[in-house]
Amino acid sequence: MDDEAAALDVNEIYVLYEGYSYIDPQDSVNSVRANCTCTLIKGRNNYNIIVDTMTPWDKDKILQALSEHNIKPEDIKIVVSTHGHSDHCGNNNLFTNAEYHIVGECISCKDKYLKHDFRIGNFHLTDDISIMPTPGHTLTCVTVLVENTNLAPLVAVCGDLFEKEEDIIDQKIWLDDGGSESPDMQRENRAKIAEMVDYIIPGHGKGFEVSNKYRDLLRVNAGLSEKDIERFLRDSS
Repeated sequence: MDDEAAALDVNEIYVLYEGYSYIDPQDSVNSVRANCTCTLIKGRNNYNIIVDTMTPWDKDKILQALSEHNIKPEDIKIVVSTHGHSDHCGNNNLFTNAEYHIVGECISCKDKYLKHDFRIGNFHLTDDISIMPTPGHTLTCVTVLVENTNLAPLVAVCGDLFEKEEDIIDQKIWLDDGGSESPDMQRENRAKIAEMVDYIIPGHGKGFEVSNKYRDLLRVNAGLSEKDIERFLRDSS
């Protein structure tokens, strides 16, 4: 580790690998080509977090990307897989020094499993980084919320809650191409996250700023009223 990391005044967020997803043109009926966005959070006081570790075939990509930030696998404190699909947890075993592995709503280290009821509240890693339940794509999906960052005041690293920015306009991308275990829950959580944050890193594409146009559209799609949003923001504060 370089000494500069210890002196960070903000949580620095870096996309190590920009994910993708598309229908395989050679097998459009049965196949989708996809790999997740892999994100590094260089937290203050060397509290390093990796979010979504790609497929087991991507080990060398991750190690190379981490080395460019002067980070070794043993420097990672927390591993988060926003859900348990294989492209989001394929290299978790590189980080066996981590304090916790968080896969969806499951929090563990070796054979120890931490009990935390996400229905009651977020799981706080630091005073400005927390894990929030955002079911929809799967019923145990989570989002990493990071305050005070180099990208924006509040960033959501949200896995496949948002497949990519384009799916705000074209819902088919997350409904049909990405798949959803609960479309109604996913619509609601998409709208709620958009109301909360300034910037989103989706599961399979580039990060993007959250505009008021996007917030309005997501709220309409979810059928949420102003009072619904106010209540959610109050309960999440």
